[in-house]
Formats: sequence, structure tokens, C-alpha cells
Amino acid sequence: MKLYQTYTSPFPTRVRLCLYAKGLDVEIIEPPGFHATPESKGDYYSINPIGRVPTLITDDGQALPESEVICEYLEDAYPDPPLLPPDPWGKAQVRLISRLCDFYLVMAMRPLFTASGQSRKRWDRASIDRGLEAVETALSYIEAYIGDGGYAVGDKLTWADGALVPQLMLSYEWAPALFGSENPLGKHAKLARYWAVIAKNPIAARLLQETRDAVAHEQANAKALAKAVR
Repeated sequence: MKLYQTYTSPFPTRVRLCLYAKGLDVEIIEPPGFHATPESKGDYYSINPIGRVPTLITDDGQALPESEVICEYLEDAYPDPPLLPPDPWGKAQVRLISRLCDFYLVMAMRPLFTASGQSRKRWDRASIDRGLEAVETALSYIEAYIGDGGYAVGDKLTWADGALVPQLMLSYEWAPALFGSENPLGKHAKLARYWAVIAKNPIAARLLQETRDAVAHEQANAKALAKAVR
């Protein structure tokens, strides 16, 4: 198998969680043209005409886009160990946490992602502040539904953790550091407990470190590009 992805995008993270947890052998490829780079995506469109990451190339050579769909495929094709609870309600909770991350927290982050690629002189502070408020609102939605057993759902790792972990890193570490904003970590008791516990899980810790390293690398690239165009 091959996984076309970037480490800064939160969407491939849940796919990597599934791959790592299931012990699957996969070649990870970072296609050109994403994030702080002048490169074109070029031939990547022939692999995924949508032009986004991730894309999984299965063992029989078929290309599958969209992180949630890829996780569903991996769960069906490689059921051991399971990364969904056995009951319908538990499965629904995993999908709910993933959806809240994708449709509320990621969307709230969009003006922050835009600003992060600009010089500080070009920042629209009002837009940034609205984004930070939307992040706080999205976190409150997740707080209402997240489990209290140290995992996003139930007492075991699921791909909901892969959806949530990178987004909390961005909310708790990246955004406050970059925009000088208040850290929302202490505002939601269940999320704060989750954040303290999940980092001790070896797979979650690996995902967190990969995300931190990639964000730091991307910020360095962005600064280098900004200097080059002056």
C-alpha cells in the first residue's frame, strides 16, 4: 500500500493511526504542491483528481481518497485489531467526533491557517479573533460528546482519536503561540483530561510528535519563502 499525505494536514492523521495500530506496511509519500511551497501538484491530480490529501493506494493498485472513507476501508479489509467499538452506538460516537472535528473545528481554523501563511503586517486581526472564537465554540461541541475514559470514545483507541489529536494540538499549542491568544486548554474539563491522558498512548504520542515536527518545518519554510520575495 501507499499513502499520499502530508504531516501538517489533520486529515491523514486518522489514517496513519489506523495503519500504525493495525501494523500495516505502507509507503508514505508526500506529494508536491501542498502548504508553504511554490511547487505545483502536477502529476498528483492523476492519482487524485480532487487534488487533496490523503489518498490510499491499495495493494491491488486502486486509489481511494477521503480520510473517513479510507478508515472505513481499512477497518473492513483489516479488522484486527478493531478501531471501532463493537456496538452501533459506539460506532456512531466515533463518526460523530470525527464529524465535529471536520465540520466545526477544521472550518473554524480556516482563517487561522490563512493568516499563518501571511506576514504579520497583512493579518486581519478581526478575522483571526473570529476564528479563535469559532475554535472555542467547536471545542465546546466536542466537550459535550467526548468520552471520559481517556479516549475520544470508550476505553480504546479509535480513529476518532486520530481526528481529534492533531486538532487539539493546533488549538492548544499552535494557535496560542502564533496569535498570542488565550490557551483554551483549561476551559473544558473532559477535553483537558483527555489531552493529559491520550499523549501517554504510544500511537497517539507518535502522531502528536509527527504533527509538531511538521508544523515547525512548515513555519520555517514559510519564513524562508517570505524572506525570498522581499
